[in-house]
Amino acid sequence: MPAEVSAERFTQRLTAITPSRDPAGLASALRAHEDDTFLGVRMREVFDLAKEFVDMPTAEIEKLLASPVHELRVGALSIMDKASRRKKTPPDRRAELYELYLRSPDRINNWDLVDLAAPYAVGGYLYDFGQPRDVLYTLARSKDTWERRTAIVSTLHFVRQGDLDDTFAIAEILLHDEHDLIHKPVGWLLREAGKKDRARLLEFLDRHAATAPRVLLRYAIEHLDPDQRAHYLGRKKAAAG
Repeated sequence: MPAEVSAERFTQRLTAITPSRDPAGLASALRAHEDDTFLGVRMREVFDLAKEFVDMPTAEIEKLLASPVHELRVGALSIMDKASRRKKTPPDRRAELYELYLRSPDRINNWDLVDLAAPYAVGGYLYDFGQPRDVLYTLARSKDTWERRTAIVSTLHFVRQGDLDDTFAIAEILLHDEHDLIHKPVGWLLREAGKKDRARLLEFLDRHAATAPRVLLRYAIEHLDPDQRAHYLGRKKAAAG
């Protein structure tokens, strides 16, 4: 393995960047896990560095994921995302990245980490290789918040291909989740699905707007006409009244 694409070299390069953000402020903004530490490096700089390490072996990526430093885990997941997007990435490497993601729930422990890699490392793999999607329904019923978020965010790749069934089905499972960090991505994915099939989104809202969490509803209706938004918010208000 070339030294320049090792986890050790990535760590050296990243920690040499001059911090430009307050680590405590960044941790607060991300609602980070209490065990996470931060360097204060801008995410754009992490992403730019990840481009240079896109060929990092999976075992080395796993070393980065094991770090308590949030930006190093961001780097690992950015590498996974970029490698999963590349058309020339071979199927066996795509499978390795998918499996690494799924066996790392204790390290993929924040919303930014899930959203960075789930659409392509998980959703893209399932879609591109015609794999069974049962895993997403298992994740949607997990006790772990980030596994549930992975379930819905992974369907973004499906939505972009016009494949909407799993998004609506998983949204229904997660509709009354206790956590606002699930409400937001469910609403976001419903909104994106609605761009592909407005009638199907409206049918979903007709059934669920009155009882859906407010944040979820607001995200889902963001691109509807003003009268439609008022209608669904009114149904929510009337039900809460």
